[in-house]
Amino acid sequence: MTHRIRRAEPADVAAITAMVHELAAFEHAADECTVTEAQLHAALFGDEPVAHGHVVEVDGEPAAIAVWFVNFSTWDGVGGIHLEDLYVRPAYRRRGLARALLSTLAAECVARGYTRLSWAVLNWNVDAIALYDDVGGQPQTEWTGYRVSGAELQRLAGA
Repeated sequence: MTHRIRRAEPADVAAITAMVHELAAFEHAADECTVTEAQLHAALFGDEPVAHGHVVEVDGEPAAIAVWFVNFSTWDGVGGIHLEDLYVRPAYRRRGLARALLSTLAAECVARGYTRLSWAVLNWNVDAIALYDDVGGQPQTEWTGYRVSGAELQRLAGA
């Protein structure tokens, strides 16, 4: 198995979109995933990109992705990377690809002078948690994630 990690390119959008939908199905939330190729293309490669991506190719085939964005810490005044999605297709799991993607993103942080790499994981995803523990990730148990979306977002916005 020969793998190559590289920055996502516009030609990758179909594969990235497919893997995002595969990830949603894996997370038992396929019905919540409505992203289209056009939306991901705009997010990754539009006039004002809001996300970045890396693709892992195994023998020339798209096998895994990392989709991330830059965040900012007001406490240390420096940016960081928030990993939104890391997904390895089932046929390519347990080959070190997820670890290699995390290493690539850590190197991206170091090269840019960023001070942190962060992500979230579902509590039931024990395989991912084991990897994250193994690479030195620290669960941030003192924080509880919150989100507002849908009708609640509209209500909060005063619509």
